[in-house]
Amino acid sequence: MNYLLKTEPSTYSFSDLQREKITIWDGVSNPVALKNLRAMKPGDGLVIYHTGDEKSAVGTATVVSVDASDPKNPQIKLKARGPIAKPVTLADVKNSKVFADSPLVRQGRLSVVPLTESQYTFLTGE
Repeated sequence: MNYLLKTEPSTYSFSDLQREKITIWDGVSNPVALKNLRAMKPGDGLVIYHTGDEKSAVGTATVVSVDASDPKNPQIKLKARGPIAKPVTLADVKNSKVFADSPLVRQGRLSVVPLTESQYTFLTGE
């Protein structure tokens, strides 16, 4: 499975993740986003999406481990992979039929969004 993780770049950016190489992704409070975090498995592909002024998918990462022992605060360890060659904007996403039924478009405030293989490929070019 693949997921998109939203972050405000002024708080924690993809560059921060690249510098640290590995981080714990936590602090999510939305019940649907928490459910998506708890569903993650080691090896899942991740797209890092910058919110705010950027509104674009900028990088990739991989789930290393999942500790869901506290269901209200699952700890997802993730490892940076690399930047997306040409960041994909929210406008690009909204104009793509691949995202017509996606929570990324329908639930704009959702911070952890599952992605289909075709959506992941659209965003990453992989």
